Amino acid sequence: MWASYKKGYLYWLQLERSLSDNSVSAYLADLEKFISFLQIDFAGVTPANITLKELQSFLQTISELGLSAGSQARIISGLKSFFKYCLIEEIIEADPTTLLEAPKLSRKLPDTLSYNEIENILAQIDLSKPEGQRNKAMLETMYSCGLRVSELINLKLSGLFLQDEFIKVTGKGNKERLVPIGSSAVKHLSLYYQHFRNQLNIEKGEEDIVFLGRRGKRLSRVMVFLMLKDLVMKAGIEKVISPHTFRHSFATHLIEGGADLRAVQQMLGHASITTTEIYTHLDREFLRTTLHLHHPAFKM
Repeated sequence: MWASYKKGYLYWLQLERSLSDNSVSAYLADLEKFISFLQIDFAGVTPANITLKELQSFLQTISELGLSAGSQARIISGLKSFFKYCLIEEIIEADPTTLLEAPKLSRKLPDTLSYNEIENILAQIDLSKPEGQRNKAMLETMYSCGLRVSELINLKLSGLFLQDEFIKVTGKGNKERLVPIGSSAVKHLSLYYQHFRNQLNIEKGEEDIVFLGRRGKRLSRVMVFLMLKDLVMKAGIEKVISPHTFRHSFATHLIEGGADLRAVQQMLGHASITTTEIYTHLDREFLRTTLHLHHPAFKM
């Protein structure tokens, strides 16, 4: 009974929402959990006759199983997406998830690196090694443009407009955006192309990928993570650092420097401004100094 609904939902996620394969799989896996629950406790229920009662019972069950608030919220988001599809396709007349509430999530403030710490990490790169210039160009680009690691490893030569100091990035949901790139990153990208990438025997299908390994294939997320982990250890930094920390730091440094939140949202490729607002966790000393410099009551 549910198989046809799942199949239609799959096509909707792929074609209408243009989600990645990983996102589609996650949505379908969460829907499958809900369907399994219904078949045990509410056999015979279909999208057309489901009510808030069944949905709340499902939430109570996954909560009792010990799922975190974040996992519960993700599943609820998936259910809302499925019933939105059902409404659009006129499978249902009203959305039963309208009054469904997700557990409140506490926003965890992301770790950040200071500019000096980033400089220290970059200084650990051994430029005498063939891959040194590549690694330097990668980290400079990631910090300069606030890229996700997936955006970095899939960056294309055809998306580089270095003379204009812009790059074209393909983010979540295959959405493209133009992001400014700094002169230091431009410099190291050029050096990488001349002294490393230009010497490679590039594998078929990878010709347009910017960052390649010695065998001419694009890098994996794990390779970037391990490379950065080694540099952080050499720099003597004890924070838990991942490639995403460079993205956090990019956003935080921009906002601390007075950048407009909407501009940062666009550069990061966030669909919602509320996602960008997590980066406004400015430290107390910065806030105090800003208040003293700009508030009229402190200038008297």
